[in-house]
Amino acid sequence: PEAAECPECPECPEVAAVGGERFQLIKDRGNLICGVNQELPGFGFINPEGEFEGFDVDFCKALAAAVFGDATAVEYRPLVAAERLPALQTGEIDVLIRNTTWTLTRDTANELDWAAVNFYDGQGMLVLVESGWETLEEMEGATICVTTGTTTEMNLADNFRMRGVEYTPLLFESTVDTTTAYEEGRCDGETSDKSQLATLRSAMANPEEHIILDVTMSKEPLGPLTAHGDNQWNDVVRWVVWGMQEAEEQGVSSENLDEMLASDNPTVKRLLGIEGEVGDSLGLPNDFMVNVLKQVGNYEEVYDRHLGPEGIYIPRGPNELWINGGLIYPMAWR
Repeated sequence: PEAAECPECPECPEVAAVGGERFQLIKDRGNLICGVNQELPGFGFINPEGEFEGFDVDFCKALAAAVFGDATAVEYRPLVAAERLPALQTGEIDVLIRNTTWTLTRDTANELDWAAVNFYDGQGMLVLVESGWETLEEMEGATICVTTGTTTEMNLADNFRMRGVEYTPLLFESTVDTTTAYEEGRCDGETSDKSQLATLRSAMANPEEHIILDVTMSKEPLGPLTAHGDNQWNDVVRWVVWGMQEAEEQGVSSENLDEMLASDNPTVKRLLGIEGEVGDSLGLPNDFMVNVLKQVGNYEEVYDRHLGPEGIYIPRGPNELWINGGLIYPMAWR
């Protein structure tokens, strides 16, 4: 609620900031509170050293690098799917970067604002190879494991109803519980985003015994989001994402950053704060992307580190740059 609607804590800065002024609150606090996943290798999980790691986690680091010049100035708040949107609405977190699909109702009825898309995905179905299934129509009467509080649950219902296929959903609050139930044979299939299914399958005892059906049940554009009305903060989040994508397009990386600071390319000069005042309009130093690229890297580096050859390996497909036939199209840096 707005501060004025909260009789028990009208002076609470966290509550007041939900309707705006979030960016100033973050700067005054001195760190970023980022809602993330803690159980999805590749996107957001806790590594053996007890540290948060993953594709989405790196975007949290990038925001901290942009705002504070320090990619470690982040407090990670692990959230299960059902908790993530309320945590943002109530001001518990500053930004949610947790493989969350951009939909009309979430954007409007839930009063949330997506900043940009950092990963294009689609929902799939994981089944045992020995089932022999190749289509959803063949799954008549199946029990399907699904994580509640997600768009996955609705997409599953829509797709099976459209096909006239009867099924029984088995709902769980966490991805770990969903996958455990599937592995234990309590359900005949598990449904989620294809990238997530690929990640989960890779961690199973016998990955070769499971197959992701060649069917895409939905569009799943994923990306970071902020509370509705935090316009300046949302601008910061979106331009950091686009800046990392623009850096890949322009060939600027953590490896060649010092060299590129001497570039004659006007876009690169603006991107790195050598020319123009793009940072000023965001409330950031003009060279904020230098810290992002130096400490975290460009979009390609982050993708490869966690989802590419260095990580769990999900082919980039639609997540290639637009100039390479993909959907990643950063807005104009000027």
